[in-house]
Amino acid sequence: MDPGFTAEQDEIRRTLRELLHKRCGPEELRAALNTPAGHDPALWAALAEQLGLPGLALPERYGGVGCPRTDLALAAEETGRVLAPTPLLATSVLSAPLVLALGSDAQRARLLPPITDGALTAALAVPAPALAAALALTGPGGGDWAGGGRAGGVQARPADGGWRLYGEAAQVLDGHSAGLLLVAAHTGGFVRSRTLLFLVAGDAAGVVRTRQTALDATRPQARVQLRDVEAELLGDEAADVPRALAGAGDFAAAFLACEAVGAAGRVLERTVEYLGQRVQFGRPIGSFQAVQHRLADVYVQIQAARSAAYYAAWATGRTKDVTKDVTEDATDDVTQDVGGLALAQALEALRLAASEGVQLHGGIGFTWEHEAHLYFKRAAGDELLFGPVHRLRAHAAERAALFTRTEVTV
Repeated sequence: MDPGFTAEQDEIRRTLRELLHKRCGPEELRAALNTPAGHDPALWAALAEQLGLPGLALPERYGGVGCPRTDLALAAEETGRVLAPTPLLATSVLSAPLVLALGSDAQRARLLPPITDGALTAALAVPAPALAAALALTGPGGGDWAGGGRAGGVQARPADGGWRLYGEAAQVLDGHSAGLLLVAAHTGGFVRSRTLLFLVAGDAAGVVRTRQTALDATRPQARVQLRDVEAELLGDEAADVPRALAGAGDFAAAFLACEAVGAAGRVLERTVEYLGQRVQFGRPIGSFQAVQHRLADVYVQIQAARSAAYYAAWATGRTKDVTKDVTEDATDDVTQDVGGLALAQALEALRLAASEGVQLHGGIGFTWEHEAHLYFKRAAGDELLFGPVHRLRAHAAERAALFTRTEVTV
């Protein structure tokens, strides 16, 4: 497809690439991953001050830039190229849209301005390993993943005019450093249980946060324990939280697809550059036909994934309310589940590009000193968190009723 970017979108992408080129090289990335936070606060502050990236898709009345969500997804291609160590996904893609969609006027006015300024980071806490199910990427997302009235997950109970939470959530993206936690919890007991979202300060009494060792160090994760913690209900009890999470999940999938495409493109660039320099039998190994065939296969996969990711970014950006499906604001239903399908294709392309990159770099591609393994781990880590690929496609097929058996009466 021909994306036909606007002048504003081209400018955002160009400026972001220049900034990341200066501030997020391989050495800066490794240094950030070894910090307690797992990301670079200085880079995050620069992205907020110079580009307004945390609030790019938030309304101007809350200090945001007011761009469509499409622009934020397209910007992800640039952050994915360098595996930028920032809390952008956790804060601006998973958390801020839920506050905007479900929060009261007072909650929005209190929380969204510091998010857009980069002063406040947020994290969505759901029981592990249910993030993909909670976002309705691999299942119906009805709320059973939160624990229900059974043991496990996070439970909420009314107390003294407020709420108290107890339970545990693991694999919380940037949960160890976020200033605000959006906790999905079940309340109402076993019979009348329902899932609600609660606001919890990251440093609140009774909150125990531990950074976990993750396969993909560029996506820091934490285990969050809630020991009878005071919490504030996000919005009201009538909020349709599973529906809001599903709406946020479709956009998050489009964002992740663009990010994966950017990472895959960067791996291919680095691999082609290396194969033009490495000499075997008196000629660059990139000149061998067998090697060129492998690179061509990677290129075709990336281009197909890029087209799907751009379409998903456009489709999911057609609605500003994450409590609605894209199809409610569209004239047809072709945009349904495009985020999950685009993510599946992009993850496949990244996995192929990263694995071929490791192989074609030869011995150096297997070393910790080279950055090829970081991209390979990003592909594997994202599939573990938001997939796997076959389940992303199976859920989309189920939603579209592609394989529903019909009864024929003779």
